[in-house]
Amino acid sequence: MKTRSFKDEKALSESDTLPTKRAVKSNRADLPKAIEIRDLHKSFDSLEVLKGISLDAHEGDVVAIIGASGSGKSTLLRCINMLETPTRGTITVHGELIEMKSDGQGGQKPANKAQIQRIRTRLAMVFQSFNLWPHLTLLGNVIEIPVHVLGRSKAEAIDSADVLLHRVGLYDKREVYPAFLSGGQQQRAAIARALAIQPEVMLFDEPTSALDPELVGEVLTVIGDLAREGRTMLLVTHEMKFAREVANRIVFLHDGMVEEEGEPEAIFAAPKSEHLKKFIRSVT
Repeated sequence: MKTRSFKDEKALSESDTLPTKRAVKSNRADLPKAIEIRDLHKSFDSLEVLKGISLDAHEGDVVAIIGASGSGKSTLLRCINMLETPTRGTITVHGELIEMKSDGQGGQKPANKAQIQRIRTRLAMVFQSFNLWPHLTLLGNVIEIPVHVLGRSKAEAIDSADVLLHRVGLYDKREVYPAFLSGGQQQRAAIARALAIQPEVMLFDEPTSALDPELVGEVLTVIGDLAREGRTMLLVTHEMKFAREVANRIVFLHDGMVEEEGEPEAIFAAPKSEHLKKFIRSVT
């Protein structure tokens, strides 16, 4: 998949004609798979958190992952980019199978550290707790990985960062340190930092859960704009109205398994699982 260049980002930031919501919800099953997960398990000692999850995300899919706390949503995202090592199962990113080997204790571990580092440059994760580097300004946060990991020139990285900070409404804060920003501003900065690596897939782990209610909207607006651009996204969220509006697929996890999945209207208007019905009642 061709990643977006700095020129692509600039053109999108200046465009007044982004694709409509309907474009996001079109059927993408005939497009290449961006993420392919098969029989994924994850245990922490004797506690099995993921119990055989299989999931596909095609290019341009916006997959909202919903479920009660403790159902395995965040663990699933962390396994995709190997922040957590799956106990069993396979993950393929744009056709490249992540190589694993036995850890000698009944589990597995990455077989190729260089491959993991390379794949992580194709996946960008936005955490619920922002995770900005406190000793760097917003500009410093956004250019850190492009310069020091991806080897881009500082001038190119700054040009790209300026465009991204404009897009998330933070250009005037580019020389400000994270401690002097609101939670919403910090999360928007984290999104700009994620975009700076020009990722093929974006992973959002409950990006609004740590925000005060009045700050949630500004972050959801940025994520919604990215969804309407046709970016591939996996989004863990408790914002059901937002998930229904921006996602083209909903995946409901219960007790570490995919219990139900489908298009938003089917999931929210006609849920089949009793657990899903109960969950929807509890959050609406």
